Amino acid sequence: MTRAPDPATAGSVPDIEADARRLAAVALAEDGERDVTTELLARPDAAVTGELQYRGGGVVAGLTYAQAVAALAGCEPVEWTLGEGAIAAPGASLGWIRGGLQAVLRAERPMLNLLQRACGIATATRAFVTALGDLPCAVLHTRKTAPGLRGLDLRAVVAGGGALHRSDLGTQVMFKDNHWWALARSGGELGAVLEAGRRRGISDLYVEVESLEQVETACAAGATRLLVDNQPPDTFRIWGEAARTLSSGIELEATGGITLDNVRQYAEAGAGFVSVGALTHSVQAADLAIELSDATGG
Repeated sequence: MTRAPDPATAGSVPDIEADARRLAAVALAEDGERDVTTELLARPDAAVTGELQYRGGGVVAGLTYAQAVAALAGCEPVEWTLGEGAIAAPGASLGWIRGGLQAVLRAERPMLNLLQRACGIATATRAFVTALGDLPCAVLHTRKTAPGLRGLDLRAVVAGGGALHRSDLGTQVMFKDNHWWALARSGGELGAVLEAGRRRGISDLYVEVESLEQVETACAAGATRLLVDNQPPDTFRIWGEAARTLSSGIELEATGGITLDNVRQYAEAGAGFVSVGALTHSVQAADLAIELSDATGG
């Protein structure tokens, strides 16, 4: 039986409201203090309505962040027609933004930038979740996120049906290839490292393994999860069976080289978790737009 990571303990994911306000301020600041083009119009503050259109269709994500941009730009609260995690048909209306022309146009691009990234991540995540079907395997993100956007990225993964993994360096032990190198160089023992983590109150003791010898060492040391890195499904199955013989309750995660074509094979080989860096490091932005009309529209 596998368990999805608890959002309350899976790393220090920033408070969503505070993180949205922070990111909104950064996004709006990038455009400078003035919109000289809109200022040149005869009625730069005329009341308008903008329809947020999800032209390409997909999973909805990033609404809290978009709302924060609208508020900071001086718009009215966005009236959303679809909620976080919903599936939008191509051309669907995502919501309505209202306010003065300058405010709406100032909010437009930062809002769309955040929404298209979040929706793209959520849609990609949903594809992996769908490929797994009813298999007991959770789709996880990695730390391969855009600097400053981790909160947005991680919540988009969750909106797509994925689960939270490690979001920072301070909550879980995750012993990776360079840690193995450092351990060998220092002459230390993995068991002592993991025990030191336990004494600090850390219960998630994850060890990345790249050989059967490392599998055996990690199990003997008391790892709670093995991250089997860049191995084909058949090898994953063999190493997983060996690990469960040595440590019956150990969790197994497949990582590295996971694609839509092979993710189900890893789950069938015994993976309770698959971590997919491409969800956040190779985002295909969703196709969204804002179309303006008179203030009475919508």
